[in-house]
Amino acid sequence: MTTTVSTPVPGRRRRTPLARREARWAYLFLAPWIVGFLVFQAGPMIASAWLSFTEYDVLNPPRYTGLDNYRELMTDPQVARSLGNTVYYTALHVPLVMVISLGLALLLKRVGRFQGFFRTVFYLPVMTPAVAVGILFLLLLNTQDGLINRGLALVGVEGPSWTTDPGWVMPGIVLMSLWSLGSTVIIYLAALQNVPRDLYEAASIDGAGGWARFRHVTLPMISGALFFTLIVNTIASLQMFTEVYTMYFGNRETQNTFNSDAATFYVIHLFQEAFQFLHMGFASAMAWLLFVIIMVITLVQVKLSNRFVYYEGEDQ
Repeated sequence: MTTTVSTPVPGRRRRTPLARREARWAYLFLAPWIVGFLVFQAGPMIASAWLSFTEYDVLNPPRYTGLDNYRELMTDPQVARSLGNTVYYTALHVPLVMVISLGLALLLKRVGRFQGFFRTVFYLPVMTPAVAVGILFLLLLNTQDGLINRGLALVGVEGPSWTTDPGWVMPGIVLMSLWSLGSTVIIYLAALQNVPRDLYEAASIDGAGGWARFRHVTLPMISGALFFTLIVNTIASLQMFTEVYTMYFGNRETQNTFNSDAATFYVIHLFQEAFQFLHMGFASAMAWLLFVIIMVITLVQVKLSNRFVYYEGEDQ
């Protein structure tokens, strides 16, 4: 006769009462976030995915239309135009913000005892409400009596029509977007302060000049911060909305004096389709197209980051 001896299953350990009590408290503290995520993020995303396959105007029940909304996306010239404006803005805004912010961070690093004051000064514009920024720059970019054109007139330069000339609308918006680069400056300054000083000393001993130290020491050591701001600023640029809508679509005088196609960003067109024309199904399809575009761009950036991002603890 053979006897079988039961052996405990590896990896299955009975939790103690203390562990169960800690788990209950953990779920309790996580509950507000879980409820908020399900109600305000996951739920609306699922609803939007369903609505993208329907024709829905809020007043009547959704009517299933299959892939009609996505087919219309591929042929609608306004969608292509707004997406082109958004990509054009992103291509101008992101490199400018990164380069200017890095230059300012390098200057701040040399300030010394007044560094805290200037950090605050650079970051304060980030706290300005987006609607206020839009109104402020609508006044600054005014063709006749705007402060920017007045400043250009003092040096004998005739300022362009920032808000009415389609060729200058996008440069004006990019100029406005530089107002909130303070957060990127602070990130770069923190990264620069964490670069070991002995690396600069070793490079100087080897005969490296200022540019060589910047290229071979500074940039590799702050590449993680550069990569982070590249992703964050790209995502934010592709979702540009509030400031531009305030300047060009929330002001009746501006609407009557400029070509709206020049300032129609993708999210603005999405907003108009959803809440002005009540094409909720089509707007939901637009939202999911933007989600896919952002996801693809982010994945490409992450993939390419393996070539230029250096992490101090990784094996070489």
